[in-house]
Amino acid sequence: MLCEGERLDIVNENLKLIQKKDGLTYGTDAYLLSAYAPAFPRGRAVELGCGTGIVSLLCGVRGQFARVDAIEVQPAFAELAARNAVLNGLEEKVFVHCRDLRDLRAADIGGEVDVVLANPPYMRADSGKLNRTDAKTIARHEICGGIDDFCGAAARLVRWGGHFVCVWRPDRLIDLIAAMRAHGLEPKRMTAVHADAGAEASMVLVDARRGGAPSLTLTRPLLLYRDPPSVTPRTLTDWAARIYAEGRFFD
Repeated sequence: MLCEGERLDIVNENLKLIQKKDGLTYGTDAYLLSAYAPAFPRGRAVELGCGTGIVSLLCGVRGQFARVDAIEVQPAFAELAARNAVLNGLEEKVFVHCRDLRDLRAADIGGEVDVVLANPPYMRADSGKLNRTDAKTIARHEICGGIDDFCGAAARLVRWGGHFVCVWRPDRLIDLIAAMRAHGLEPKRMTAVHADAGAEASMVLVDARRGGAPSLTLTRPLLLYRDPPSVTPRTLTDWAARIYAEGRFFD
């Protein structure tokens, strides 16, 4: 099932993942996003901007949802995500759509869902170093939709009281919260992720509720490693090791 310029990796949950050699590869942010999402074993979820489809695949193989609709604007990656679903026997649970999330409505996917997940592009279209490939530029920069577009799509797709779960950069956290509130998504739980005790936060995970009342729980920070970067190999903290073993953040 490999095409030119692709590679096959075995990743968490023993998933087989085809990735493009010149594209963004599977990382910690995607795994933590999937683990942060609440489970609705008989419910439905949508992933916005699925890329290779890894977040949807992780949720599917764990049985977090009965169905996951994965949305991807780039045709090459939508086709790749669909191949990854077939490769792992999840084509009856993970359904890939090549669509622009800015035009997406609940009716397009059969109705409102329980959870929307997103790992949006972190960088503004006019900031940072542009990548030599269009695929990386779209994945990292707000070319095909900014954070306001992602929040708007989530609000259209998720049911009243449902969850929008997002991983984001700390330096743009205010932008995320402002966009969530503008679309009726109230942040209810937030976790900062640090590489170790001496490192600044590298990402934040946020769980918002559509129509929720203002009240935010800031959890204890997640430290990934016990050791500083000078120590190799590094040892996961107990909490991080449990997340990777069980595929979930909280009991």
